[in-house]
Amino acid sequence: MRDVSIIGIGQIEVGEHWDVSLRDLGARALLAALADAGIDRPDALYVGNMLSGTLGSQEQLATLIADWSGLRGIEALKVEAACASGAAALRVGVMAVAGGIHEIVAVLGVEKMTDLDGEEATAALMTAADAEYEGIHGTSFISLNALLMRRYMEEMGVPQEAFAGFPINAHANAVNNPNAMFRQPITRDTYSRAPMIADPINLFDSAPICDGAAAVILCPTERAREFSSRPVRIAASAVATDSVALHDRRDPLFLSAVQASALKAYRQAGIGPEEIDLFELHDAFSIIAALSLEACGFAPRGEGTRLAADGEIGPRGRLPICTMGGLKARGHPVGATGIYQVVEATLQLRGLAGANQVPGARWAMTQNIGGVGGTAITHILEGQG
Repeated sequence: MRDVSIIGIGQIEVGEHWDVSLRDLGARALLAALADAGIDRPDALYVGNMLSGTLGSQEQLATLIADWSGLRGIEALKVEAACASGAAALRVGVMAVAGGIHEIVAVLGVEKMTDLDGEEATAALMTAADAEYEGIHGTSFISLNALLMRRYMEEMGVPQEAFAGFPINAHANAVNNPNAMFRQPITRDTYSRAPMIADPINLFDSAPICDGAAAVILCPTERAREFSSRPVRIAASAVATDSVALHDRRDPLFLSAVQASALKAYRQAGIGPEEIDLFELHDAFSIIAALSLEACGFAPRGEGTRLAADGEIGPRGRLPICTMGGLKARGHPVGATGIYQVVEATLQLRGLAGANQVPGARWAMTQNIGGVGGTAITHILEGQG
């Protein structure tokens, strides 16, 4: 197996792109990443996307984007793993290069969610849950996370305001990210006055519905310097799964797939959680941020909110998270999120994160979650100077 490195990145601003088609969103990010790597034509394109068939009546998406981008004829496949589709596509790309199948691979995450009304998007997102045992009862993805947060608050003795540090940090970091959807800071008072969406989840505990696309270009590490003066090595790529339905889990307050994928990644990279310089976690909801920190070994059980409350998650804290705004403030175009995380981590490891730069960053971890922890995909990246 060969080591794999990132040699090019591209992204577009996350937002409500009513005047831009799904194929255009994808092509813009893809072509930007190819230009960054100085590549005209990759050997293959893997596209992470969750909802193109449901919300856009468009499958054959990877082939469509390849053709639209002037790459007709290359291998092109869509990869789906619910909200973890972006990281799943990256996983496929890593395997293709590591296994010697291809030399240059493009990986794109793209999603367009705002053309239809919110109810339709909410129903589409529910396809990440168990349709026969959860969806049939009329639950929504937000309500499932609200049940999880309520149980956590009761069992761990944590008040709702303890979660405020996560969105406050995300919004503070998004201020300096030109590609973020929400570039305004919020205060603890703003958080406490926010309307409830599904009690105890309020407006700032939930990532927004939005559109976006991001891309990376991969090649064997031994060739990376041919294309980039600052390549980033993918030191680990790991996937684990749990039951899709919350009620089928032995302990719904512990994300076992998150833990398993993180442990696999640590072993692959040959490092432990104490060596991670920044963590782009999947803060689709504040409760998932807390549970992810606990499952990945950064906080004891029941104490995930303390890192945020103690100010340890900012760019100069003990464990910077969501350094460019995370899902909450950068935005969460579901199939693209995993690639946005990797693009942002790459900027950090290249030393190009501007005001949000984590000093001396060498190791970055990204984690993309499908459903309420049903799929967890963890990548660890190493800066190469």
